This record gives sequence, structure tokens and C-alpha cells, in this order.
Amino acid sequence: MRSGNEPVNARSPLRLRFWLSLWGLVWAVAGAAAFSLVGRPGWAAACAVLAVVATVDLAVVLHHIHQGPHYQPGRDIPPYEPPRGR
Repeated sequence: MRSGNEPVNARSPLRLRFWLSLWGLVWAVAGAAAFSLVGRPGWAAACAVLAVVATVDLAVVLHHIHQGPHYQPGRDIPPYEPPRGR
């Protein structure tokens, strides 16, 4: 079912984003540790920044998952307008 205004009220597959964020976090932390051990501080810092970004994304995704079905797409949840009281 399409509402016709998906770019405005699009919902993302949060469980997929959760696992991709977790995968990115694991690789970024591993990269930061590996580059630190071989003496590449620039690359280690870049991986550490990516780890922070992945952690923030993971926190946002978990927050939305805990908010309930409004932010979780599914076949049994039709698209609807977001609350306007905020």
C-alpha cells in the first residue's frame, strides 16, 4: 500500500539498519584497533570516527525500535501521517 507521500513520511526497515550498524561498528572498532597496533594513527582515528557514527546510528535505531510500530514498517502496518503535535 502506497500513500503517495513516501519521501515525506518514509519508514526504514529498522531491524536491517540495526544489524548493518552493528556490523559497521564491529569492523570500525576492529580497524581502529588494528591500525593502532601497526602504528597508523590517522587510519586509526578515521576508524574511530566511523565507530562513533555507527554507535550513534545504533542508538537512534534502538530508540525508534522501542517507540513501537509507528517507526517499524511491516505488511500489517499501513502508512499513515506522523503526529503533528511535536
